[in-house]
Amino acid sequence: MPTVYTVVPCYNEEEVLPKTNGKLVEKLNQLINDGRADKKSRILYVDDGSTDKTWELITGFHKEFDCVIGIKLAKNAGHQNALLAGLMKAREFADCAISLDADLQDDIEALDRFLERYSEGCEVVYGVRSKRDADTFFKRFTALCFYRLMRRLGVDIVQNHADYRLMGKNALNALSDFKEVNLFLRGIVPLIGYKSGVVYYERKERAAGQTKYPLKKMLSFAIDGITSFSVRPLKIISNLGVIISVLSVFGLLYALISYFSGSAVPGWTAIVASIWLLGGIQLLCIGVVGEYIGKIYGEVKARPRYIIEKSLD
Repeated sequence: MPTVYTVVPCYNEEEVLPKTNGKLVEKLNQLINDGRADKKSRILYVDDGSTDKTWELITGFHKEFDCVIGIKLAKNAGHQNALLAGLMKAREFADCAISLDADLQDDIEALDRFLERYSEGCEVVYGVRSKRDADTFFKRFTALCFYRLMRRLGVDIVQNHADYRLMGKNALNALSDFKEVNLFLRGIVPLIGYKSGVVYYERKERAAGQTKYPLKKMLSFAIDGITSFSVRPLKIISNLGVIISVLSVFGLLYALISYFSGSAVPGWTAIVASIWLLGGIQLLCIGVVGEYIGKIYGEVKARPRYIIEKSLD
């Protein structure tokens, strides 16, 4: 029987955490009683610098339930870094780790199927949403555009998969070799290789509290994913520069022909429009290049991605 760690990143989840813990403890005990998980299996909460009573709740759960442990990060490091901290902690003791959100939107009844695929030899098992009916039209449309764009840019990413996944010890050890600061685990995990599988589930409504991924964070997350795994935007800029240069040559020829034929008419509108168009394109290109330079700057400094302040073992 494998030692299973469920890794749950938390940020200001005091409203939903008591319900989440009750469900997870019940499910873990069921897995142990059914012989699917070892008695050493644990629920690992990662407090990502919460400002509410999240850590106090985790401490209380740890005292009440032997299967509950936790780590507290010194400051808010972001969801991806908090998740990585939990996975790296789990790999020291677990045969496999299953990451899921604290809001109970990930169907914990799918854990049985995760472990089935693991027993079949899968080192990575992706939890994939079977449908997105609970989402708004805007969220469904933007998610579809995001996955299509990522594939167009050459990024190997599993569609409709978030961070609900199982990783075996081999996969966790391989993940520890990825030292990049700009984390996008949905893109990193497929790069690891190993045999993988998929478990389909229906994502539920949030049990309590507010989402930690508003539109601004979602856009930032998408940009991080694109710039961390593809240089194609830079190639697009290069191609755009070539196209504009070619068009400029044709424009110059047209201007010379018009001048020598005597049909040239001063055109203030055309000049202003062209200046605004080219200026906008140049600023956009500079912004994209700047984004990549910023990523390089962050990677070169190689600062720690997270710092653990407290640990409950």
